[in-house]
Amino acid sequence: QVQLVESGGGLVQAGGSLRLTCAASGRIFSINTMGWFRQAPGKQRDLVAIITDGGNTNYADSVKGRFTISRDNAKNTVYLQMDSLKSEDTGVYYCRLTTGLLTYWGQGTQVTVSS
Repeated sequence: QVQLVESGGGLVQAGGSLRLTCAASGRIFSINTMGWFRQAPGKQRDLVAIITDGGNTNYADSVKGRFTISRDNAKNTVYLQMDSLKSEDTGVYYCRLTTGLLTYWGQGTQVTVSS
């Protein structure tokens, strides 16, 4: 079993920055992909950014150039640096880990960007 714990959410003004952290624990295979998804009120959960264990990344078009995903494999931790935040970035941010056919989700952390 794998547990994911997110932290770093909060309230920030438009144009500001936040850094999210997701720490994974449990039985984690070295080959995995970690990422961030967000869900705005009344909307589906969408991809924000993902990163493989080898460091390959993929971003949603809406966050390219503003968000940076990174990871520390030794700590089984993934980060999301969010800069130039916009009101449309508001939502609950969920961490996800996939390995083989298994997928794990964190409990989510709220990010609110005030305009």
